[in-house]
Amino acid sequence: MGQSMPKRWITAVLVGALLMGAVPADWNTIPVIAATSDNAYATTAKEVQREMAEGLKARKSSITIKYKGSTKSLQSLLKKAINGALDSDPYTKYIVDRYTYSWRGTSGSAKISLSVTYRETAEQSTYVTNRVEEILKSIITSGMNDHAKVKAIHDFVVRNLKYDEGLQKYTAYEGLRTGEAVCQGYTLLTYKLLMKAGINNVIVEGSAGGQLHAWNLLQLNNKWYHLDTTWDDPLSAPQEQISYAYYLRTDDQMRKDHQWTVTGYPTASTLYRETLSALASKEGAPSASYRRLQQQLGFHLYDPSEAIDSAAGLQDRVRQELKTGGLTVTVRYSGTERGLLRDLETLYDLSIENIQYLSNPLEGTDDLRVEIHWETR
Repeated sequence: MGQSMPKRWITAVLVGALLMGAVPADWNTIPVIAATSDNAYATTAKEVQREMAEGLKARKSSITIKYKGSTKSLQSLLKKAINGALDSDPYTKYIVDRYTYSWRGTSGSAKISLSVTYRETAEQSTYVTNRVEEILKSIITSGMNDHAKVKAIHDFVVRNLKYDEGLQKYTAYEGLRTGEAVCQGYTLLTYKLLMKAGINNVIVEGSAGGQLHAWNLLQLNNKWYHLDTTWDDPLSAPQEQISYAYYLRTDDQMRKDHQWTVTGYPTASTLYRETLSALASKEGAPSASYRRLQQQLGFHLYDPSEAIDSAAGLQDRVRQELKTGGLTVTVRYSGTERGLLRDLETLYDLSIENIQYLSNPLEGTDDLRVEIHWETR
């Protein structure tokens, strides 16, 4: 009998941070196939990945896999398998806090151990799933098209979450239970709502404002658009304010203040306002809903006749909103920031108070896009 091969013990450790892992190679969710039985061996990287994915989905803190095959390249196989398992379920990937994996065996077989710490328990993930279903039932109406569904989901997240300035709440569960989360929590909740509503989307890792950041990239009618619900919820904004500054943006539009260094994300190159304009111009009943969406998103401001250049013009727009009980209006202002501030001060003559505004260049024009919010006396 020949001399037996010595057993080896190898441990690899990866500590997860706010954002971690590579971009999924396949943008569609991969179904998890049941793990092999306790007495069976995994013999390929795909089988190891499936067992890992099953354990991660069940939020197991300890996953053990029996492997039969050459262990010469097992280290690289395990790296590939864990990355594939994480990428097969983006939601789970971003609630994994940290993990370690190790193996013990001979040249022809091994026992693989994976230890995982999660930011969200199985019970908490179930809570998120159930709440997502309840939320969609309350905000999605019969006959609503995908464009309207995206807006309803965006608006819900912006209205119901507040940025966690303590930087402690990372999950959708914490966002739903406490009303606060950092960008990862916003993005995870948006991801779950969109996917459950039938809107394919992925999570983008990058940076914005000099900090690590995450947001969503979604698909509508075979075109991709960026959606950043965190940055559409400014810290200093009134509670009910909904911004659309980062709503369904192209790569070029997002690159003005967002960066992503990982390659492989779908390309977003179509201006959403042009998409809506084409849909709204078609004959038939659906076009009315698209025209209404154009108005809600402020795309009507690209009509030059919408431009305002005086205090009287601003007052007139605010009066129109006041007649319907409105507390906000978005206008196109032709003038300087200094002139805008001077004209905004005259709005206090209308018996309103606590006036706040947010101005940005109206893309493709020399004018400003101004969101005005107020309270009535």
